[in-house]
Order: sequence, then structure tokens, then C-alpha cells
Amino acid sequence: MATSKKRKPFVRVGHMFKSLRGKIPLNIGTFIFGAIFVYMIISVVLYLTADHIQSYQVTAGPLARNQTYTALALREEKVVTATASGYITYYARENSKVAKSGVVYTLGDNQTEAAVEELTEEDYAKIRSSIASFASTYSGSDFYNTYNYKYELEGTILQYSGLQSQSGSGTPQTVNGQTVYTSAQDGVLLYSLDDYEEVSLDNLNRDLFNQKDYKIENLQTMRKVTAGDEVYKLVTSEEWSLIIPLTREQTVQLSGRKSIRVRFLKDDTTQTGRFSILTDADGEFYCRISFDSGMLRYSNDRFLDIELVTNTKSGLKIPLSSIVKKDFYIIPKEFVTYNEEDGKAGFNKKIKRGKGEDDSSEFVQVTIYEEDEKYYYVDMSSFENSDVIIKPDSQATYTVEETKPLEGVFSINKGYAVFRKISIIDQNDEYCLVEPGISYGIAQFDHIVRDGNTVNEDDILYD
Repeated sequence: MATSKKRKPFVRVGHMFKSLRGKIPLNIGTFIFGAIFVYMIISVVLYLTADHIQSYQVTAGPLARNQTYTALALREEKVVTATASGYITYYARENSKVAKSGVVYTLGDNQTEAAVEELTEEDYAKIRSSIASFASTYSGSDFYNTYNYKYELEGTILQYSGLQSQSGSGTPQTVNGQTVYTSAQDGVLLYSLDDYEEVSLDNLNRDLFNQKDYKIENLQTMRKVTAGDEVYKLVTSEEWSLIIPLTREQTVQLSGRKSIRVRFLKDDTTQTGRFSILTDADGEFYCRISFDSGMLRYSNDRFLDIELVTNTKSGLKIPLSSIVKKDFYIIPKEFVTYNEEDGKAGFNKKIKRGKGEDDSSEFVQVTIYEEDEKYYYVDMSSFENSDVIIKPDSQATYTVEETKPLEGVFSINKGYAVFRKISIIDQNDEYCLVEPGISYGIAQFDHIVRDGNTVNEDDILYD
């Protein structure tokens, strides 16, 4: 009875295979599928039980992001007021340069009256050409430029009608019931006010940088003015400045500079300006960046988001943890020789013969990873310790045994660890910049081992 009980499980397994044999046809396709299934199981097990390393993709750029700031723009601004009352019509384009005695606006008792005299066919041809030029560059995303162009075109028509030359004396001219007013000096026209026109380096304070209550008054919305009302603003100099409030830490970091490069986030333009540190009456620190050009691009902006380009060093960015050291044999440069067939570098290694035979030499081709004033750095796999090499055209010898380390990382682009040397440009607590384009180095988008001490060279790795 005991023997019968022990055989019952085998009987049940036998019945199971018989039932499966009846349900699953045993042919070549079944065996192939089974083999593939077993291979997949083994592969998954090997992958799950293998040691995995963390990789890092090499990027290019500065070591750290430059700091961004919101700067206050100061310019030489002059607010012009009306000397009489009436309905106002502007004829000069905002953010455009106006010459001395150039037409800016007119005043009249009736806004619908046109201050234009008879034009010649030549004047009409110039106007048609101007309109065609504007239409060819028009973009729907810049629709507001249509209104600016309208004012500019109206001003151009006034100039063609002869008002520009008539008003050269400075006395307002009247045409068709409207009085034409011109600029007393050249500059850039603005039709907005923000109460910052009188701000200077002498009255700086931190409240000026609070944009919560910042407001702009658009003068172009006015239809009628009275004597003494502000009618436009004139920027009279190309020199302008950016003012940035600083913390004490930022002041220390930036002090000592005479110039600095600025990137304007508005249009991604960069410009270099003169740099200085200021303090206000409360002892708060500011930096002033002065420019001699570029004012027109931002003439209508009081606050500008900028980036101070202080991190000028650029290279390939890698983690410090990925850096390893590898020893290389160092061999004096005068022992190098070159293969006559392909010109590749190598050394003549001394070969000892048996008794009664003269020693000879053989050419060993090597990879030179680095060089200094005296030595070549050669991979240690090229020679055995205490190998002797012979100087070309001489009996002088050198025993290969002295080594020096080179810094590098392990590249895993090919699925196994390959040493690649690096030359550090700059570093912080976590990352460093290395020089791109060096021999046996790394390149952007290469994959390297993040923790170099976790692998050995030539290890096959799973990412």
C-alpha cells in the first residue's frame, strides 16, 4: 500500500502530460516556440540579477546658469507739453527718431480738418512705395504696428506738403485751420508717461522697483488737450543705463568688474556695458550698467528682464562622481619611432634571445593618450613591467616601469566601459566642465558612468 501511495504523484503527472499531448500538437513549431520562451525567461532572469549602473548623458554649456534680474531702465527723457488748446492729431511714429523741426502733431478746432496741401505726382509715388514696403513685411502677430505706421505715414504726407521746411523757423505754421507743431530738438519719440521720467541716480530707492502699482499713461488716446497738458516724451540721448538692486552677497560676487555682458530676455540680444556699484541714501546696493547704443530697441520699456553673463566658461558638463584615474606608462619622447608603412607611432622593444644569439628588437605600435614636455603617456596593456625599449639609431635603452595617472571617465556608448580622458576647465561642488574635442576624450551626448568607481575598464554593462 505504501508503494502505491508513493507512485500516485507520478501517475498524476503522467496523466497530465497525456492530456497535454492530446491538446497541444507536438511538432517543430511547438519546439521552436518553447525554445524562444525559455530563452526569454533566461534573459529576464539574467537582466534582473545583473549589476546595473547609472549612466549620464554628456551635455554642453556653462557650469551653472547665469542669474536673471529685473532691471530699471533710465534714459535722458524730456516731457513736452502743449502750448495751446485744441484737438490733437499725431503725425510721427512712436519709437521713431525725429529730427529737429520734424513734424510731431497738429492742433485744431475741429479734429476732422486735414492739414495737408496739394501733393505732386512724385510725392504720391513715394507714398505708394512706402505702403508697398510696409505691406511686404507685415505680420498679423504685429498688428499694432499698423497704427504706428498710420501716424508715420500721416507725418510723411505733411512733410511732402511743405510743412517741414516752413516750420524750420520754430514758429508754428497753420494749414487748413490746424497748427503744426515740430520738435525743438532731435530724439526718439514716445507717447507714454509712467512717472519715472524724473528718476535719476540721485533719488534711487527700493520702492521704484515695485511693479505692483506701476502704470503707463498712453497719450495717444487723448482727443483734445489744453495748454500745459503733456503731449509727448522725447529721449534725447543714445546713452542709457540699467539699474539692478543687489543683495550684499550679489554685491560681493559682482564687485571689481569694469564691464559686463548682458543678455536681454525680450529678444535674446546680448550687449556689453560699463559696470559700477552704487548705494542709495539708505545704504542699499545697486549695480549700474551703462550703454552707448541699443537704446532704441527698448525705448518703450521701463523694466527689462535680463541675464548677467558672468559664467563665461563653457565646455562639456559631467558629474564629479564620474571621474576616475588610470595609470599609464610614461616613456621619454626621444624613444618614439614610426612604422615605415603607415607612419603610426610606436617603440622598439628589446627581445632577448637564447644563449649564443644576439638580442634583437620588435616594433610595438602604441596609442599615445597624452604628452608633456618630456614624456608620452602609453596604455599599460602595450608593455609588461620592466620591458626594455631601444632608442632609434642608438644603443640607449629605457626600462618601462614608471607610471603616472590621467583623469578620465568610462564611456559606455558601446555597451562596455571604455576609458576616455578629460581636461577639466572649471568645477563646483557637484559638476565640472571639461574641454571638448581632445584626443581620446568625450563628446556631447556621449553616455558615461555616473559613478566611475563602481565599474572597471572593459566591464560589460547594463544601463
